[in-house]
Amino acid sequence: MAEEDDAGIRILQSLRGKICEAKNLGPVSGPNRQRDLCTFCTISLDQEEVFRTKVFDKSVSPFYGEDFYFEIPRPFQCLSFYVYAKSVFQRDLPVGKVSIRKDDLCKYSGKEHWFSLHPVDPNSEVQGKVHLEMRLNEVITDNGSVGQHLLVRIIECQGLPLISGQNCDPYATVSLVGPARSDQKKTKVKKKTSNPQFEETFFFEVTRSSSYSKKSHFQVEEEDIEKLEIKVDLWNNENLAQDVFLGETRVPVKILQNDRVHRAWYLLQPKGNGSKSKSDDLGSLRLKLTYIEDTVLPSAYYTPLCNLLLKSPDVKPISASAAHILGDICRERYEAVLPTVRLLLHHNRCVPFVSAVAALELDNTQEANTIFRGNSLATRCIDDMMKIVGKNYLAVTLKPVIDEICESNKTCEIDPVKLKEGDNVEVNKENLQGYVQKVFSSITQSSSSCPPLMCDVFRSLRHLACKRFPADPHVQYSAVSSFVFLRFFAVAVLTPHSFQLRSHHPDPEISRTLTLISKTIQTLGSWGSLSKKLSSFKETYMYDFFKSFQEDKCIEKVKKFLDEISSNVSKESSGLEDAVVLKEGEVQKRAQGRKRLGKKNFKKRWLRVTNRELSYHKHKGKEALCIINVKNIQAVEKLDESAFNRKNMFQVVHSEKPLYVQAGNCVEASEWLEVLGPVSRCNEGRLSTFHPSNYSSGAWQCCKSQSSNAPGCKPCTTTVLANLQLDIDCDRETERIFSLLSVNDTKLQNMEDACASMAVYQGPQREQEDYSKFTIQEPKETFQTLKQLRNIMEELQRQHNIRRDATAQYGSLDNPIVGKTS
Repeated sequence: MAEEDDAGIRILQSLRGKICEAKNLGPVSGPNRQRDLCTFCTISLDQEEVFRTKVFDKSVSPFYGEDFYFEIPRPFQCLSFYVYAKSVFQRDLPVGKVSIRKDDLCKYSGKEHWFSLHPVDPNSEVQGKVHLEMRLNEVITDNGSVGQHLLVRIIECQGLPLISGQNCDPYATVSLVGPARSDQKKTKVKKKTSNPQFEETFFFEVTRSSSYSKKSHFQVEEEDIEKLEIKVDLWNNENLAQDVFLGETRVPVKILQNDRVHRAWYLLQPKGNGSKSKSDDLGSLRLKLTYIEDTVLPSAYYTPLCNLLLKSPDVKPISASAAHILGDICRERYEAVLPTVRLLLHHNRCVPFVSAVAALELDNTQEANTIFRGNSLATRCIDDMMKIVGKNYLAVTLKPVIDEICESNKTCEIDPVKLKEGDNVEVNKENLQGYVQKVFSSITQSSSSCPPLMCDVFRSLRHLACKRFPADPHVQYSAVSSFVFLRFFAVAVLTPHSFQLRSHHPDPEISRTLTLISKTIQTLGSWGSLSKKLSSFKETYMYDFFKSFQEDKCIEKVKKFLDEISSNVSKESSGLEDAVVLKEGEVQKRAQGRKRLGKKNFKKRWLRVTNRELSYHKHKGKEALCIINVKNIQAVEKLDESAFNRKNMFQVVHSEKPLYVQAGNCVEASEWLEVLGPVSRCNEGRLSTFHPSNYSSGAWQCCKSQSSNAPGCKPCTTTVLANLQLDIDCDRETERIFSLLSVNDTKLQNMEDACASMAVYQGPQREQEDYSKFTIQEPKETFQTLKQLRNIMEELQRQHNIRRDATAQYGSLDNPIVGKTS
């Protein structure tokens, strides 16, 4: 989520990656701590933790294997990865950290890197910015001497960190520092705020008073100016404990030589004199990062490119369409297809496009048993479509049994080479068979839950396959099973965390169980097409295991399932939509109906939202303390920090009193809003306005209206989307497509040259390496599309350049100065 500026431009940020592994982690404290080192990793935006891995057992070189993805809903300075040693009886101890400044993230994007761990020093854990004003004033003392006074005004701060999950009590010290002087002054303490408004002014004598003369009249001595600086330190007032350092900035006084008044925002910096230790002693961390920042223009600028892409299914041949050209020039980049698929899905153009590219692939397929085997544009589009559209389908079908497998932790190893001492292979085989039967039954009995759009695609694939290979009676099944079993269910079983079926990567033993189940499901799914027999197994133990299945009954069940999800026969439905858990997690909830504010009014609760209801519980798995039907939700909006002096709060307005909730961090808050907004956006009683603060002391704190039933004073967030299940930002997707086209501009030019050459030269086509990389059936049609793309890209680039030239001035709130450090 991002706020729009006055011109309607949005800056949207996201981070995707993987915490792979650590190597040679150093001792935390005491001798031989390595041997009992249980560790976990966290990710922080500045000093706000937004992601945490599970704890990994004793190892100095743990393999984490944790994938992560989140939208970044606010500006940030630094992305940090911390490794902690888990402690049972005391606070978790930091092993080390990797910190990457936002401006440096692009250097590491898309590739794995080893990073050395550095010590975690409290004096380096800072975030936020400070707004300062400085000016020089000349004064004449009573005895006629001349002096220079420096006025320093500390106006405000923004984005100070939370302390123990709560807003801090900040104050600032302002010092004039030089070779032989250090004059310090202090502001008042501001209570419970991360954005304190100080508005305090301090005076310092810059030059020693001297006799009035023309030579020294109002002149500042060079030697003093060069060596003096203003130092601003931010602290959290801890009362009985030692105050916590929040950050500092240093501004040289010589900045006033050219301009007698200086006013600017400065980023807070760590102390440069913190403890230093050799980072080599702490080990290293392997990370894969992809940071994306989209500058999204107003919708009108994307209309030409969006319309050109949406025409793609109607272009003959399909290879001459804009969407196919994008897939052609970005075929090495798997993520390039996703924005196109999302855009087509939103506008209900995905099925005709997928059908067209699948037909093109089938035309080039010579044997029925190799159908849809490669990593082509068609298979990539269908893969992405299934992941987007089938997310809830997977949750309903697989999550219960995957949870059972992961939590019961039965041993299922049947490979004699991998058996541990004391394992009983017959018991393991029985465990594995029981799990496979549950997963297989869940899948083959799920046809009524299969999304209609997936059924439409499968129906089209079945028809196209039969048309291409009319003599093969089994190809109609293999065309569908190659996707729904091999590329959808089997992959989700293998890596449930990648499909949000589990929150973390499974343990090695459970991962092995899931691998065996996934292999089995692939084979059982292919039986429906009669394309695989038991004799095709390389592993003897798998061959023996499959003997336990009744082949004929499995084939019958698979065929029945494939028929139901790909035929024209209407699926039977109970008419009652299955409850799907969209999000759940621990939050702080304010008790409803109490007047007195304070810590007692906020309690930890387990919040859970499905497509039917929102509920909160004392703990996970316990009975609901309160249930709100999603149809009764009237608004879901952010709550001002000033309402309860807490960050990351949102409110759920319904028929009774508003539910006020504090999320664990900014990413969690954004995700709750993005889940609750779409599930309730079409409710009949939805409000058009809301109160961004709370009602207390007889008035709404935002607008001071005294009636508790007064209409809201701020417009509600507008959320008008065509499909409740597909929360797609079309402008953002089109901007990403534009970025991909721009990055591959050379390939577009090569393709254009190839079209021109092929259109002019009518003889036998020459084999040229650059040309063979493209699919060009009709050079003239393709050339015309390329020309249209280029014209649109030039205009979009021009609009981006206009806005880039108008970027925020250095020293403004949006572009603060990075000051000196100690």
